[in-house]
Amino acid sequence: MGAMKYTTFFLCLIVIAAGCQKSYKPPVIVAPGSYLVVEGVINSGPGKTIIMLSKTVNLSSSNAVNPVLNASIMIESDGGANYPVAEAGKGKYVSANLTLDITAKYRLHIKTADGHEYLSDFVPVTNSPPVDNVSFDVKNNGIQVYVSTHDPTNTTHFYRWEYEETWVLHSAYFSLYKSNGDTVLERDLDNDQIYQCWRSDTSTTIVLATSSGLSADIINNAPVTFIESTSHKLDGKQSQVLSQKRPEINAYSILVKQFALTHEAYSYWINLKKNTQDIGKIFDPLPTEIRGNIHSVTDPLEPVLGYISAGTMTTKRAFIANERIPTEWTLDSPYDGCRLDSAFLDTLLRGQTIPTNQENAVFNLNKSNEPSSIQIPVYALFKPLTHQIFGHTGSSPYCVDCTVQGTNQVPDYWRFTGQ
Repeated sequence: MGAMKYTTFFLCLIVIAAGCQKSYKPPVIVAPGSYLVVEGVINSGPGKTIIMLSKTVNLSSSNAVNPVLNASIMIESDGGANYPVAEAGKGKYVSANLTLDITAKYRLHIKTADGHEYLSDFVPVTNSPPVDNVSFDVKNNGIQVYVSTHDPTNTTHFYRWEYEETWVLHSAYFSLYKSNGDTVLERDLDNDQIYQCWRSDTSTTIVLATSSGLSADIINNAPVTFIESTSHKLDGKQSQVLSQKRPEINAYSILVKQFALTHEAYSYWINLKKNTQDIGKIFDPLPTEIRGNIHSVTDPLEPVLGYISAGTMTTKRAFIANERIPTEWTLDSPYDGCRLDSAFLDTLLRGQTIPTNQENAVFNLNKSNEPSSIQIPVYALFKPLTHQIFGHTGSSPYCVDCTVQGTNQVPDYWRFTGQ
């Protein structure tokens, strides 16, 4: 009976405590200021160095990107040579093609428009060995992409990868017609098709691997990215619908970029990965302070985010063919809200005696009173006996024009059958 009393007592306390709970919504943390973010690698081989400058933004800000404009950037060697990196717009700075002395060390010297000055540490040149292979494995729920490499000199040990993805995308409807602004005409499908496009994107995750501690400097099948079986990036398996002249054999392409790192650079990137990607679960590592190698000369206490390395980049491209994508996979559709509307050339509206050309308001921009609601014609509507066109169906540009999301210009590297 005593145990029962204590059990009842504690249950009452729990009920009372639960009744006293109030929801707590902590305010969004607002940082006292924005800090400089520096991204890029000093390219020691033939090619351009690309540096991105931006400022951090608060979580409550509506701006996702805050580029730094009108800055001055110089690549400096420990031997006294200087190489300018010119502004290219939107926080992007690009050098001319450079071939640097691989025995020297290099750093960035940055001056912002507000008079602040920054220096990175001098770093050695770490050239990447070739990428051996980019492969993929079709699993039940998607496709896993891997990269393999090795250094026969056994000196690299620390690797980082970025990648660019390109995939075929299709609009919801195959448009056979277009408007010149005044009337609807047949579309030139050889030069102006807007059903099939190509879209590209760059990696946003940190991909690292190390052979440190192994007897040989070999990285075998390091995971690069995973494509879900429902991803619209695999939409290319429908490509054969478009053209019989050059039928597609590929749905997806990935260009993997490989960088060699120093041990210090690898430590920076692994800590950044832990703090940004490997958090959120109970056994994930706790956030740690991230120290880069870029410092403010103007204010030594000012935090600066980023790590500058120097070296050459090696690349390798791989394709995923349509035939490797399981036919039973059902892709997520971005066009669930799309529908076809009809507009007629000569229509007698209620209460009118003169026919109205509905297509002017729907398809023809020069004759419409509401330009924002203009649609793109898709199919023709024919009279049953005469086969005369009396109107067209159409839908919004997002549903019909794939160039809203990508480009209908075939990438130079894309492969077709017969190539």
